[in-house]
Amino acid sequence: MTVDAGELWHAAERGLLQPVDSAVLAANIPEAYRDPANRWFGFSIRARTLVYSTERVKPEELSTYEALAEPQWKGRLCLRTSKKVYNQSLVAMLIAQHGEELTEKVVRGWVENLATDVFANDTQLMEAIAAGQCDVGIVNTYYFGRLLRDKPEIPVKLFWADQEGSGVHVNVSGAGITAHAPHREAAQKFLEWLSQTESQSMFADRNLEYPANPGVKADSIVLEWGEFTPNPINLSKAGELQAAAVRLMDRAGYR
Repeated sequence: MTVDAGELWHAAERGLLQPVDSAVLAANIPEAYRDPANRWFGFSIRARTLVYSTERVKPEELSTYEALAEPQWKGRLCLRTSKKVYNQSLVAMLIAQHGEELTEKVVRGWVENLATDVFANDTQLMEAIAAGQCDVGIVNTYYFGRLLRDKPEIPVKLFWADQEGSGVHVNVSGAGITAHAPHREAAQKFLEWLSQTESQSMFADRNLEYPANPGVKADSIVLEWGEFTPNPINLSKAGELQAAAVRLMDRAGYR
C-alpha cells in the first residue's frame, strides 16, 4: 500500500506485484484508477488543483494549469518543489495530454511567474497565499481540507481546473498483491473489502480524500467543495512518464 499512481506503476514494472483477476475490484474501481494489467488498484483519490486568494483573485480569472504560465500571473504564482512526486505526476499527466514540447513551455512559464522560491509542502504554499506572498498555486485537496479544519477563516479557496477541457488532475493511494505473497487469497479478499462502501468511507474520509468507488459518497467536508470532472487518462501514465517529467522540470529550471 502506498501513495501515488507513479509509485504503484514502478512497483508493478519491477515485478513486485502480481495481476489480480477480481470481478469485485473491476466493478468497484473505475478503469482510470487501476493498472491496465490489474496489478494495482486505487482506493482513495485526491485532486491536485488550483487554490487562490479570495482577496486578490476572482474565480473567473482562473481556468487551467496551463494558463498559470500566462503573463497575468507574473510574480503571483506559488509552487511546491518539483522534488515531490505529486508534482512529478502532474507534469507526467500533462505530457500524456500535450506532449513534451508544449508541457515544457508551460512549466517554463510557471517558473517565470513564481513570486518566491518553491515550498516544501502544500500547507506552506497556502499560508503564503493567505499572507499575501502570492495569489495562486497548485495543491492536493486534502491539504486544503486539513488547513481549513484548523483555520476555517483563511482567505484561500479551491478552483477546479480545466473543467471545460481535460478535467482536474487526480491521483490515488492504492495497493496491490506482492508477487510472492504467501496468502494470496486473503490478500485479494482484503483488497476487495477495501473497495466496498463501509471501508471506502473509512479509507478516504480519514484523510479528507475522495473514495475511488464512485458509488460511495465523500465526507461532508469534502462534498462542500463541489463537484468536478477529473481527467480520464489512466493514471499508469503518471509512472510511465515520470522520468520524462523529472527531466523536463529540470530543463525548465523548476526545482
